[in-house]
Amino acid sequence: MAKRKRDSGDGLVYSTDHGRMCPDCGRPVDDCTCSTIAGAVTGDGRVRVRRESKGRKGKTVTVIESVALDPFALAALAKELKQRCGSGGTAKDGRIEIQGDHVELVVDELRARGHDARRAGG
Repeated sequence: MAKRKRDSGDGLVYSTDHGRMCPDCGRPVDDCTCSTIAGAVTGDGRVRVRRESKGRKGKTVTVIESVALDPFALAALAKELKQRCGSGGTAKDGRIEIQGDHVELVVDELRARGHDARRAGG
């Protein structure tokens, strides 16, 4: 039986030398300028809240976009909003999704926290 050769990479499998690494560019998070890590907001900075059901088998979801927070603060905000609404949800791809139709409650809560939140869509 023939022996397998290692691929020509440097052989590094895991390292904690630089801490967390950006999944997009591969640099340390402290040096990263990618929009996913840096929490950069595209657009005018206004938080948009809308109701969505397309592609979710008829289930309604409240979607919150353009929040100017880093991913960890976004996850913390998502947790607090989910508790306030009394339902489940997630924070992914720079947006928060809360199960159910809670648009008015979320807009009021975000405005109370100092965000410029607006209802988007119909």
